[in-house]
Parts: sequence; structure tokens; C-alpha cells
Amino acid sequence: MKNVKRLSAFVLAAVFICMAFTSCSGGAKKYTIGICQLMKHDALDAATQGFIDAVNQELGEENVDIDTQIAGEAPVCTTIVNTFVSRKVDLIMANATDALQSAMQATKDIPIVATSITSYGVAMDVEDFSGKTGINVTGTSDLAPLDQQAAMIKEICPDTKTVGIIYCSSEANSLYQVQEITKELKELGITASPYSFSDAADLRPVVEKAISDNDVLYVPTDNTAANSTGIIDGVARPKKVPVFSGEEGICKGCGIVTLTIKYYDIGFQAGKMAAEILRDGKNPGDMEIAFAPQFTKEYNKEICEELGITVPSDYVAIGD
Repeated sequence: MKNVKRLSAFVLAAVFICMAFTSCSGGAKKYTIGICQLMKHDALDAATQGFIDAVNQELGEENVDIDTQIAGEAPVCTTIVNTFVSRKVDLIMANATDALQSAMQATKDIPIVATSITSYGVAMDVEDFSGKTGINVTGTSDLAPLDQQAAMIKEICPDTKTVGIIYCSSEANSLYQVQEITKELKELGITASPYSFSDAADLRPVVEKAISDNDVLYVPTDNTAANSTGIIDGVARPKKVPVFSGEEGICKGCGIVTLTIKYYDIGFQAGKMAAEILRDGKNPGDMEIAFAPQFTKEYNKEICEELGITVPSDYVAIGD
């Protein structure tokens, strides 16, 4: 009987040890993250990749289930995030303003980390935005200094008197940039005029009109324009009209120079913020919106050579 009791005690102890081991080694939480990206183009793709890399690095790839969905157009963002909410994902990453706005409408409870947002105040319709949302939202901004972008136009094309600004009318953050850079250009004695388009289908005549009215063009960080740089380039380059842009992807497609962020960097930072929320229990509403750590002056070597434009030595060729 003594031996039986000892055996039973041994078996029971072994069970407890196995349970403890399982709890320590195999009990890591599996996180489900839904990514809603507005559309596919270089900048947003880079931000999404940065986010995924950071989350996998911080939480362990084996502990994360990531579902990446590309909307293609704004209304589809709503369908995507509603699906994420019904699945009760642990966190939603919203890449671009339309994705963020759809996510905010879909849930007040699931944490939302956004990226590629120019102005959170504009995107969230909050005046005097302080840098913290106070709700289930945080993230990173893709805003580059617009005063420096305005100065770039003056630096590269010093005789510029008029600038035509091309932007999509459905993107609130684009309108914000138009308004802000218009003020900066005015300070430099340059007149800026906005030219809006609703989608790629009506972009060509808008670009043609802007070219006929102005010395140069400026394209802000606008997702629809970024996805349609071939149209802009096809009109502007034959007319020898320089195009300045708000970010690298647009400059690569149709521009001459840009002061740009690296979208991978802001996506990576957003991923680290997501990990802090999921792993450490941080409240997104208490987390400051983060900005790009650095900005780079870049130029499109091919278009600059074709237009006979020489850039200063502190500009880096895209792709170098």
C-alpha cells in the first residue's frame, strides 16, 4: 500500500510538473491582427511590410496571425474592417486615412494602430489635436515638413511664380497639405492654385489644365495620385513641366525631387506600438502619435536629366 501511495504521489507530481512546463513554454498568447491597406502602391506597401516585420520581431512570428487585406478603393475598407471586428481580432492596423476612418466607425473597443496618416486631427475631424487621441487609436504620421518642401521648389526652380497643386478631392489629408503648402509658398512670393480630381479617370484633363496655367506642379502625399503617376508623367514630361512631390513613390513615378520619409520606417514604428499594446497592455489613447525619424532629399535622375535640371549635391538619387 505504501508503494502504491508513493507511486500515486509520484504520478501526481509529474502531472503538476508537466502542467507547469506547458504553462511556461507553450502558453504564449497567439495574437490575431487584421491589416486594412487602402490600395497597393510602393509607399503603403512599404509601411505594411515595416509593420509586419516589427510585430514579428517584437512578439515572435510564431505568436502572431496577420491577415493583410488590400481594399483597392475606400468603400471596401468598411467591409474589411467589419469582417475583422466580427472575427474579434486583437488589433486592427489601418494603413491610410480611409482605412482609419472605416476602422473607427467599426469599433470603439478593438485597438487601432494606423500608419500613413498625414494629419490625425483632420482624419479624425478633431480640432486642436494634441498628439494623443484619447480613444482606441494611435499610430504614425507620414507628414514631411511642408515649409521645406515649398523651399525646395524655390531652390530647384528659382524663377517659379505659379504652382499647380494636384490632389484627389476625396482624400481629406491631401486637402490639408494643399492648404498648408499654399501658405508656405505665399511666404516665398509664389502663387499656388489647387486642381482636384475625383479618381484616375478624370486625372488627365486636370493635369493638362494645371500645366497650361502654371510654371510647375506639386503633388502631395496623395494615395490616388501615387497610384496614377503614369498619367501625370505622361502629360507633364512631354511638356517639360517639372513635378515636385510629397514622397518618394510619387517622385519615382513622375517627379523631379522630393523631401521624403521612408514609409517602411513609420510602418515599423507602428508595429512596435502595436506590440506595446498587445504585449504590455498599453492604452492606445494615451500613446503619442509618432513621426518619421528623418527626412531625405531625393531626386529622379532620369526625369531631371531629360528636363535639364541639375540638383544640389545634398540630394540623393532614388534607388542609389
